[in-house]
Amino acid sequence: MSKLNDLTLAAARDGLRTRDFSAREITQAHIDAIETGNEALNAYILPTPDLALKTADIADKNLVDGEAGPLEGIPLGIKDLFCTKDVRTTACSHILDGFTPTYESTITQNLWDAGAVMLGKLNCDEFAMGSSNETSHYGSVISPWRRNGSNEPLVPGGSSGGSASAVSARLCLGATATDTGGSIRQPAALTGTVGIKPTYGRCSRWGVVAFASSLDQAGPLTRTVHDAAIMLGVMASYDPKDSTSVDVPVPDYEAVLSGGVKGLKVGIPKEYRMEGMPEEIEKLWQQGIGWLKSEGAEIIDVSLPHTKYALPAYYIVAPAEASSNLARYDGVRYGLRVPGSDIIEQYENTRSEGFGSEVKRRVLIGTYVLSAGYFDAYYLKAQRVRTLIKRDFEQVFEKVDVLLTPATPGPAFALGEKSGDPIEMYLNDIFTVPANMSGLPGISVPAGLSQDGTPLGLQLISKAFDEEMLFRVGKVIEDAAGTLPEPLNWWSIT
Repeated sequence: MSKLNDLTLAAARDGLRTRDFSAREITQAHIDAIETGNEALNAYILPTPDLALKTADIADKNLVDGEAGPLEGIPLGIKDLFCTKDVRTTACSHILDGFTPTYESTITQNLWDAGAVMLGKLNCDEFAMGSSNETSHYGSVISPWRRNGSNEPLVPGGSSGGSASAVSARLCLGATATDTGGSIRQPAALTGTVGIKPTYGRCSRWGVVAFASSLDQAGPLTRTVHDAAIMLGVMASYDPKDSTSVDVPVPDYEAVLSGGVKGLKVGIPKEYRMEGMPEEIEKLWQQGIGWLKSEGAEIIDVSLPHTKYALPAYYIVAPAEASSNLARYDGVRYGLRVPGSDIIEQYENTRSEGFGSEVKRRVLIGTYVLSAGYFDAYYLKAQRVRTLIKRDFEQVFEKVDVLLTPATPGPAFALGEKSGDPIEMYLNDIFTVPANMSGLPGISVPAGLSQDGTPLGLQLISKAFDEEMLFRVGKVIEDAAGTLPEPLNWWSIT
């Protein structure tokens, strides 16, 4: 048998049920991998090995007693945006230093109820604001992938960079992540992993630190489409504690994986063929079209005319909501407190020292567009554009079953290569943001390697609450692409 941390989540689940190995053994294998590899990758900011082993022992008893849950004994990493009871949660921000929740997020509670084991809290961009995981208070996450013939460190994407890096480097079987403008799908594409952003309202936001409340949605990052289907089936639920949670049944996502694409209509939106798009991205897209066509899908060219406005509208709506959400961090009730001569100065000192530069930039933008005299000109106009984007998708989905697009405008870039140019950084989300603005589900599936030998992904977008379609079509792309080569293991300390 291969090393236990090399198994897919599905294979590990089956092996645990047949008692080929114990939950303690597979958990210890991942703890060992974290201890030898995390210093180089910086994926985990707080490993929890003692808690993990304690939970694994309970899982082993449940497996023996025939009381196993759907994820019994499966070791997972948790993005530091999810509140975990009695385990520090900071959203990777200095302003939440030492914050230890007294409650559990709904999604992580769903995972623990299913028997999953928490290996620790994963690094992310501060308050999920970033596309490269370079804005974390705890330092940048490094991708396990490197360009051919180069030792230059690459970014894993963001904001869920710790989740993507840990899954890709075999430091967990799967990880939770969040997606506000592409923060699941973009890092998945850059690290050769599978990431799905469910429909807005499919997964509860209760207990997840908020960035932009009308855009945030949680989902899994895994190594295969099958693994993502297993995890989302547990994470998704109706939650009365979240007013945006939608009370619809959660399907059996595993049951649709073998459905194929014969007879399906696949839309190719012309607006995603942007000027200056790298040749290798266009080639990958055409290859994906060919795969689906050869399996019996009908390819249809479609138009989403307001897509070009999605990114600028997003960077008005998201900062505006961030400005409102982050107003609660004042140094009074929890987290960092920097004294001042009076309460106002204390607020100012705490927020000045507690927030990083990217968070400050977005709070300032958001406060500006919400201010008197600018609210109508910017925020309301952006919301109207958002309605038009949503309408475009609704009209297109009257003609097709699913859309196929690139996931990112290029492969992983080097640490520091783009961080000095906010506009260049924001363009990393150009293919992913429209699904967030319209609340639709999207998935990124590994589809090949760049000319430098680093991963590239294809994105699928479907109708609201039709994640089954994404898994069904995603499995066909995954099978056609074949298994990517693994990154060379340079990060393990021997």
